[in-house]
This record gives sequence, structure tokens and C-alpha cells, in this order.
Amino acid sequence: MNDYTTNTFYTHWQRAVCHTLPPRRNKQPPLDWEMHFPKKCSVFKVVLSALLLVALLQLMYLSLLSKLHGKQQRYKYSELFETNSQLKRGIFQHQKNTRKERLKYSLSSGGIFDQSGQYRVYKNIIKSAFTANHEPRGSSDRTQQFALATHTSINNLHHLNELLGRWRNALSVAIFAHAQDVKFSTALIFALSEFCPQVQALVDFHLICHSGEIASFPEQDREQFAGLQDCQDVFRKLEKHRDTFQNYAMGRNVSYPNNLLRNVARAGLDADYTLVIDIDMLPSQNLHDDFLNFLKRRAPRPDEVFVVPAFEIRHTRKIPATKTELLQLYQVGEVRPFYEELCHKCQAPSNYSSWVNLHSPGGADSTELQVAYTVSWVDPWEPFYIGGRAVPLYDERFRQYGFNRISQACELHVAGYSFSVLSSAFLVHRGFKVSREFHARKDEENRLNRVLFRQFKEGLKLKYQDSTRRC
Repeated sequence: MNDYTTNTFYTHWQRAVCHTLPPRRNKQPPLDWEMHFPKKCSVFKVVLSALLLVALLQLMYLSLLSKLHGKQQRYKYSELFETNSQLKRGIFQHQKNTRKERLKYSLSSGGIFDQSGQYRVYKNIIKSAFTANHEPRGSSDRTQQFALATHTSINNLHHLNELLGRWRNALSVAIFAHAQDVKFSTALIFALSEFCPQVQALVDFHLICHSGEIASFPEQDREQFAGLQDCQDVFRKLEKHRDTFQNYAMGRNVSYPNNLLRNVARAGLDADYTLVIDIDMLPSQNLHDDFLNFLKRRAPRPDEVFVVPAFEIRHTRKIPATKTELLQLYQVGEVRPFYEELCHKCQAPSNYSSWVNLHSPGGADSTELQVAYTVSWVDPWEPFYIGGRAVPLYDERFRQYGFNRISQACELHVAGYSFSVLSSAFLVHRGFKVSREFHARKDEENRLNRVLFRQFKEGLKLKYQDSTRRC
């Protein structure tokens, strides 16, 4: 709004509000209200002028804010996808983005091959502020650390949003991408690290693809990502990508290397204790702090892991935060043991009936986490557990569906580990697992991995020759 427009508006307003009084007939003397009208009008004009000035200042302020916001978004977008040559020419003048430079440097290394030579691994392509600043192992100032490790394909990365709402501590995420999703994954990982403060603070990312595929920073994808302005925009973009393919059905000759991903995510952490989960699971509220307080009261044995019972919940229900909330839903059938329908025996040794009926001194939601009972491993139990750094790695020969976690639990058993079930900690998977929702080749993959599991058990006899335990 310029000066001419403002003056014109003010003139019309003045005429409308304080118009000149019409002449009186027959030269009658003015009435009292007519004599006082000029004074009242003058006061009224001052008040309205002040209000008009305030309104004009507000309009100017909003206009400046709008321009500033637009400039900030163009700056943020330039950080994401402008090339170095454009920056040097002065199209966007700003400080170099160190996170972007680190990512480009990590990708330029070409990654490393896994043991099979079939996969290319880019470790720590994005490091969190926690990883960059924490005290290394061996430091006198370092306290015990407990972190979460998870894995996913790009179509399930949207679950990270909900996971960060529950877990606000160190988190390592290994992502598998194939074909055109390699570039898409690289761009979205970087966008998450730029727009999402909690991701910046806590999440380390690792990228895995086939050995014949090479990841690079997507310098030229301006149009595809022009709409990204904040963290929720990035997660909405990921949400739209969720139905690109079904889990484990990424292509006829594409195998999801779940155990390789688990190992990469674990190795990316410098924590004393780690819980490895699937990305579509949520831990109970305050599990991190409760477990560290538990360690202060009770020193774990070197050959002990701590089982966190796993459940699944109907899609429409809110994920419970505490054991009390979980038990209320469990009693009405809205929550049930994980894999209850698909493989009851795979989780049954956790002894859900005993866990549900525990009577802890502090009640169901006592913050004092305890060992409720110890369970002996039996085939085919595949518990989720918190383990120390010495816990054996997952066997990376297992891919796709079947025996990938059972094999690792089996090795723990043969290696002499005990399984202590925690009293009030738990995991919840959103949605009931049902057979009709799995990919078509599930049973075929399960049969192939069953054969591999037999070979794996024979190998354990040689690896642990002094052990009397068998799977």
C-alpha cells in the first residue's frame, strides 16, 4: 500500500465520517449538539487515525513476514537441491551446508561390499548430533548408553515419525533401496536431516543397495521436492510412497537383506546396550530411562539378554504407552501376542500369561523395571531383547522371510546366554499380523530358509564345540 493510496483512503474516510454540517434555514441559532460536533469529530478523527495507523503497520509487518518466509524457503530449498556451480554464481548466497557436504563425501566413497559381495553398504551417511558429540567408549566421563537399532525399506520409512514420538534417544536406521528408490532414498534421508530437528539430534542413517547400484546426491531433482517446506512435508512425501510395493515383494530378483540391515544398524551405534526392532514397532513409554535405572540397581551378567515381550494391536487403536493401558486392551482382545495367528510358537516361550498376571511391588506401571523371570530358549522362539555389545551378530545369509531372527536367538542359546524377561517393558506392532496380507512367495522363502537353518545349526556345533546346548 503506497502513500497515494493511503492518502486517498484517508480523505474519503474523513468526508464520510466528519462531513460538513448543512446550513440551517431561517438563520436559526445552532443547537448545543451542533456547537459541540466539531470537537467530538476531532477526537473521533484522532482515535480512528490511530486505529488506521495500527492497521497499516500490521499489514506492512505481515507483508514483510511473508517475504521473509518465502526467502527462507528458497534458501532451504537451495540447501537441498542447488548445485555448487549455481551457488558459486551467487544465485543463492549463504553459508555452505556442512551436512550436505558430509553426505556427498560419504556417497562419493562408493560404500563397501558386504561379505557376499551382492550388496553395497554406505555407513553413517547422516550422523546425528548425539553421535557427533557423545563421549567415546573408555572415557572417564561416559555413562552407560542404551540405544535403538532398526531397519526398513523406503516404503516403510514413514513409520520413523511415530517411532520418534515414543523413542527420544539415540536411534540407528539402516535403509534398503533398489533401482530408482536409491536416489529417492538419498534425497529423503537428507531432507529429513534438514527439516526435522529430532532427526538431526538423534538419528543416524545407513543406506544399503545392490552392489551394481551406486548412490549419489540428487542434484537435479528440483521439481520433485519443491513442495518440501517442513518436517511434516517430508513425512507426507514418504507416506505417499508407502504403497509402492508390498513388504518383501520388491522384485523377482530382489532380496531384502534383513539380517545385514540389522547388523549395519547395530554397528552404527556406540552404545553399551541395544534393542533391535522392526521400524513399525513402538517401545513402551520411558523404556530408555527405566532400563538405565535398572542397570544402576542390578549389574547384568555378561551372558544375559533382557527380553521385551512383543504384542500387536488393531490398526484403529491407539498404541498403549504403559503396561496398564496395554493390559486393558489385552483383556478385551484389542491387543494380542505378536505373531499370534501366524506363528504362535515363535513368541509363546515369552510366557505371556505369567507376564500379564505379574504383581510387581509398584504396580503394573512401576518405573522400577525388574527381571520378572528367566526363560530357557526353545525352537522356534525369536524374542526381541536388549543385549550388550558382545552379543553375536545376525547371520547375513538369511534374507527375505523366515528364520532370520530365530537363527540369531538359537546362537545365543548355544553360546550360553540366558533370557531374562523384563517386568513392564514391551513392544507393540500396529496391526494384527494375518497370512492374507503377506506376499505371494512367503511360503517358498520360508522353505528355502528352513534348509539354510539346518545348515546353520550344524555350523554352530563347530563354532561352539564346548557347548552342551543344541537348537
